[in-house]
Amino acid sequence: MRRTARGMPAAMVVALSAGLLTATAPAAHAAAGADLPFTSVEAESATTTGTKIGPDYTQGTLASEASGRQAVRLSAGQRVEFTVPRAANAVNLAYSVPDGQSGSLDVYVNGTKISKTLPVTSKYSYIDTGWIPGAKTHHFFDDARLLLGQNVQQGDKVAFQATGTQATVDVADFEQVGQASGQPAGSVSVTSKGADPSGNGDSTQAFRDAIAAAQGGTVWIPPGDYRLTSSLSGVQNVTLQGAGSWYSVVHTSRFIDQSSSSGNVHIKDFAVMGEVTERVDSNPDNFVNGALGPGSSVSGMWIQHMKVGLWLMGNNDNLVVENSRILDTTADGLNLNGNAHGVRVRGNFLRNQGDDSLAMWSLNGADSNSSFENNTISQPNLANGIAIYGGTDIAVKNNLVSDTNALGSGIAISNQKFLDPFSPLAGTITVDGNTLVRAGAMNPNWNHPMGALRVDSYDSAINATVNITNTTITDSPYSAFEFVSGGGQGYPVRNVTVDGATVKNSGTVVVQAEAQGAATFRNVTATAVGVAGVYNCPYPANSGTFSLTDGGGNSGWSSTWSDCSTWPQPGQGNPDPDPGRNLAKGRPATATGSQDVYTPGKAVDGDANSYWESTNNAFPQSWTVDLGSSYAVRRLVLKLPPSSAWGARTQTITVLGSTDGSTYSTVVGSAGYRFDPASGNTATVSLPASTTLRYLRLSVSANTGWPAGQFSEVEAYLTS
Repeated sequence: MRRTARGMPAAMVVALSAGLLTATAPAAHAAAGADLPFTSVEAESATTTGTKIGPDYTQGTLASEASGRQAVRLSAGQRVEFTVPRAANAVNLAYSVPDGQSGSLDVYVNGTKISKTLPVTSKYSYIDTGWIPGAKTHHFFDDARLLLGQNVQQGDKVAFQATGTQATVDVADFEQVGQASGQPAGSVSVTSKGADPSGNGDSTQAFRDAIAAAQGGTVWIPPGDYRLTSSLSGVQNVTLQGAGSWYSVVHTSRFIDQSSSSGNVHIKDFAVMGEVTERVDSNPDNFVNGALGPGSSVSGMWIQHMKVGLWLMGNNDNLVVENSRILDTTADGLNLNGNAHGVRVRGNFLRNQGDDSLAMWSLNGADSNSSFENNTISQPNLANGIAIYGGTDIAVKNNLVSDTNALGSGIAISNQKFLDPFSPLAGTITVDGNTLVRAGAMNPNWNHPMGALRVDSYDSAINATVNITNTTITDSPYSAFEFVSGGGQGYPVRNVTVDGATVKNSGTVVVQAEAQGAATFRNVTATAVGVAGVYNCPYPANSGTFSLTDGGGNSGWSSTWSDCSTWPQPGQGNPDPDPGRNLAKGRPATATGSQDVYTPGKAVDGDANSYWESTNNAFPQSWTVDLGSSYAVRRLVLKLPPSSAWGARTQTITVLGSTDGSTYSTVVGSAGYRFDPASGNTATVSLPASTTLRYLRLSVSANTGWPAGQFSEVEAYLTS
């Protein structure tokens, strides 16, 4: 299995409503994510006697790996109580317990403790991968599931209470599990070949014998727990079918391991639970390692506690992987490791991967005409949600990716090769209809942010056509779109079009351009941008420029970060080119009235000899300037013309401020300010330390020298 550092040297609307992750699709476009059989409820939205933690985006913290970057910590005797969102009889709980500890949670339904408890353990958590630069101990959470033994209805209460072990609860998945399926006619049951459904005996040989006997037919895995002590191989021209993933459970860390198959393998409707507690890349600790062969399928599976769900090599042409769950893997969820043609991965749910949740890596031959569609991905904690490393005519469509943690983006389209021979991106790469929530992360190797959606000419120029359409990016901690040559060689990123995107609450910028090349943007709208619209600083310096072509329909991100020597920090704003400058100079000014040619702009034109004068004999009068952004203004200098012809006078002035231009509050109450040509005809006003304003208003209610408000210059400074 490959792994080198993913380091670098230098439209759907998603909402949290009552703690439920819901998705609302725009008209005429498919909804993002999988059609899931369960509904998730966040612990931080539930009722609790415990302590809420987060939100936190800092790598290595417990909250940073949680769904929504928040969770609830329970000490012994404390509980978290969920309101059931839909009829259910089962629950899967994402949780964490301290390293080295195990225990159980008591379970209550509508206030009554049930006989079952939910086992919790740190056994599969706290993974260390010291050979990966930038990695820290990670993979803090795990999942545990329970059939409640009764039906609960929408609005009922299900609570989990810590007993002797501290537990942190992240999210609960409520599900109505149907009855176990019956044995298909003509199938060969593994129990007829000696398999032990109690899980005590070794059922490996029974599975092998059933597969041999059922060639061209179906192997039946009845309800029960089956223990395999070694992997299966020679699997071809057969269906392996269980009674449902909550009923038929195979316990093994290596289910199928084979380099080739004639194909027509269909695996469906059971669970495979591994015992992988560390990541050892030389071990094939995978649900499938190698090839299922052409025309195969995987559906309705529950795959948990493996190194990788499916690590696919060889001939897997026209494989379909659908409607399955892949949870708590120490590395990838699924990786098409070269020569995959016509593969469809769709409708799956992936949570808590220790590497890319879904990846195509074109090693030893190009992946082609393959797609990741309508998958829901949550909490990959050491790489990308979806990664495309090379390949020809690849599609990434209608996926929902949330809460990427470190060394990765929500979606990465990349020419990072890791090993040779590698096939770079070619043909048309279609990235359409995806929703990314809290995606993007800091690369700790370089203290360098990675965008929610990254296009990366890491080891070679991107010459494929990359079409990114109908994208929604919400709450990215850093940037929305990143264009970079991550290997530091400055290879260009070309032929990119971003058409139709909604960006909301990006922490830093909308576009983070760090490579030479070009992209066209049209119909990209952004709101609540943290710093600036564009960071355009190709690396290495003088490697070339990145051209952003405005295709029309763009809004909310026209500004550009001004200092390529620094990285914008979330919510920082552009660095002030001159912290001592007059913030009001040259800014738009208005007034309640003006006399003749003495208009409001005269007070910010930099000329102390010109001045604003309000309508005469009409106190009070006010003058207002828009500073352009909110500032922590600490000092005002008010001036009248310095000529001795202007006699000394006192003006009574109230200072007001606003951040939105509509609601004003008093900053400094009404006071008299003396203007005397003997001392320069200036007055200084000190503002409180708590002052933040964009719109500065001076209201003049009296003037001992003339029946109007008068200012030749109004200067605003950050310094006191």
